[in-house]
Amino acid sequence: MDTSRHSSRWLGAATAAALAAGGLAVTALVPQASAAPTAQAVSPFAVSGGATVPFTEYEAESAATNGSQLGPDYTQSTVASEASGRRAVTLSGQGKYVEFTLSKAANAVDVAVNLPRGASGTISVYVNGAKISGKLAVTSQYSYVDTGWIAGSKTHHYFDDSRLLLGQNVAAGGKVKLQLDAGDTGSATVDVADFEQVAGAATQPANSVSVVSDGADASGNGDSTQAFRQAISDAKAQGKEVWIPPGTFRVTSQIPADGVTLRGAGNWYSVVRSSHFIDQTSAGGNTKLYDFAVFGDVSVRNDNSPDNFVTGSLGPNSVVSGMWIQREKVGLWLTGNNDNLVVQNSRIIGTTADGLNLDGSAHNVTVKNNFLRNQGDDSLAMWSLGSPDTGNTFTGNTIVQPNLANGIAIYGGSNNTASNNVIADTNALGSGIAISNQAFLQPFNPLSGTVTVSGNTLIRTGALNPNWGHPMGALRVDSYDYAISNDIRISNTSFIDSPYSDFEFVSGGGHGYTVSGVTVSGATASGTGTVVVQAETPGSASFSNVTATNTGATGVYNCSYPANLPAFSINKGSGNSGWDGVWGNCSTWPQPGSGPGTSGGSTTGGGTGGTTPPPASGNLALGRPASDTGHADVYTAGNAVDGNANTYWESTNNAFPQSLTVDLGSAQKVGRLVLKLPPASAWATRTETLSVLGSTDNSSWSTLKSSAGYTFNPSSGNTATITLGSPSVRYLRLTFTGNTGWPAGQLSELEAYAP
Repeated sequence: MDTSRHSSRWLGAATAAALAAGGLAVTALVPQASAAPTAQAVSPFAVSGGATVPFTEYEAESAATNGSQLGPDYTQSTVASEASGRRAVTLSGQGKYVEFTLSKAANAVDVAVNLPRGASGTISVYVNGAKISGKLAVTSQYSYVDTGWIAGSKTHHYFDDSRLLLGQNVAAGGKVKLQLDAGDTGSATVDVADFEQVAGAATQPANSVSVVSDGADASGNGDSTQAFRQAISDAKAQGKEVWIPPGTFRVTSQIPADGVTLRGAGNWYSVVRSSHFIDQTSAGGNTKLYDFAVFGDVSVRNDNSPDNFVTGSLGPNSVVSGMWIQREKVGLWLTGNNDNLVVQNSRIIGTTADGLNLDGSAHNVTVKNNFLRNQGDDSLAMWSLGSPDTGNTFTGNTIVQPNLANGIAIYGGSNNTASNNVIADTNALGSGIAISNQAFLQPFNPLSGTVTVSGNTLIRTGALNPNWGHPMGALRVDSYDYAISNDIRISNTSFIDSPYSDFEFVSGGGHGYTVSGVTVSGATASGTGTVVVQAETPGSASFSNVTATNTGATGVYNCSYPANLPAFSINKGSGNSGWDGVWGNCSTWPQPGSGPGTSGGSTTGGGTGGTTPPPASGNLALGRPASDTGHADVYTAGNAVDGNANTYWESTNNAFPQSLTVDLGSAQKVGRLVLKLPPASAWATRTETLSVLGSTDNSSWSTLKSSAGYTFNPSSGNTATITLGSPSVRYLRLTFTGNTGWPAGQLSELEAYAP
């Protein structure tokens, strides 16, 4: 949520750590792939519901490439954690490419790209092997957003979109290659490419006034602000529309758009460059915005500046349709007098704060069939500040990678609906959907009436809250500042690969306010990382026809906070299955893959599986929290405990000593460690010098193994084994002081086993 019109407040802390640019020669250390990996994450476009979009999306990790795959990774502060599907492909150096084979014809592409901080440049484009004249212009200018005033927040918002008309039609089966050539940027990480068949530019309607006729500069060089204002005035006087023809128009301050229609030739053709386009506190209404793009120039988040496409009011019965909104702080920040507004068929991409926020007094607003990606806060929010939002609907939208907060958030208000949306890959402080009484500011209007949440699909949503230090569920009901007792109806929800829990009931302010009045009818959960229901505050909810498979820990975590409060009442009706077990240790959080037969809290019943698989053969470190004293680029501590030997941790270069620490969750007897580097011939034999320390409290440490050299040889699997005996420790720490192969500590897996 953005606060441009209010004093600063926070939605919670992002945990993205600053990404170090440059430094590591990836091509020398990581095996090069020539074909797509076989394991793929579920795409938000492979399920029912969500927006009908005009493009086909292709994941870079599913394409042919000689680059290096990143992820999967849920470690906040890494580039991979903010990628769609938590995977991306890094191209580093000339000749590195990713090539897409099209399943549908296309003549245009939009690519989500990350560059090292401070970098900019181009990426060359080849169609069916022939290099085209156009290049993708790429930059890190709109990435690496710092929000230091938000408690716990660090740098986030790594990706930026670049689009290009290909100048030709590429038939289904054709190949489009993105490649780093001489003169291009030195390194780029590609997440997704959206290929589209863009229709020709529309022609000027008869009943319209062109902004060019009133002096607008279609080259983008001159300031067209006054020409837009004059065209609006002329159109109103003549009862006509305002026409924005193909071209690029620079608008340097807000325009008066009340009661007028602005229409473009299509959002690939009519482009407005503006970071503050419409800003009006009241409006008569019937404002219509159709079929053009607005690109801002917002590279920071300033909550005291209205750097938005729309700020304030469009007036009743207004329409926003067919828009492309990018690089703004917020797409639409709506503060009232917007009754019966419809926002539809639009793209909101790369905002540093919210995509759209109904900031109080919104009545019967419909937001439908929109695509939102890479928001720096909530993608879609209703916030009942001042007076309640009532009767509003978010329906049929597709939301991918809000990197600080939630996909959809309903903060207070009455009789609001979120239905048939698809939400994927929330990060930092994000649930897929949040139903919350968190006020932020006053006067706030708590939840009342009926809240309807139905038919939504949540994919890889939920995150590890950096302030609470524990997981957030994919769908969260939160009595943060006020008890919840109204009618909340949650139905027909699909959870896919939630990294932690599916349903969470919590009082996020730590007050233990009750949550009641919740009815859950119909839900499927597959691949949940920890538990299906995470209950942390008194209250009750009823559940029927909720089925779960492949859950990582057990069915239910039910531990109220503060601890002296009653447990949450889970009232089960008919049709429930797969989540009968209860986590039995309220002093320990269930970790992904901590089901029966593995380390962690005790359970009764439950299953194994989840997003992070259970420890193989008793690996006590798998999926556990890991930290380091420093890391290079995206090679974070979590890579050493993710079960994937092809991802690795690398310490800050040229800065020995460096340490890697793993929390086993509780005191465990550890008999041996198995250390691994990626099993690839690109990793030459090296000897790393390290010591092993143990602790029960993360404060007092004892030496379990004195410093010694361990040799990793790719011909024998790049592994080393350290025998410890059987010390009882909760925390394991490896301290590296040397490496003959690279000036840093390196480790792809730290495995710990009982005696």
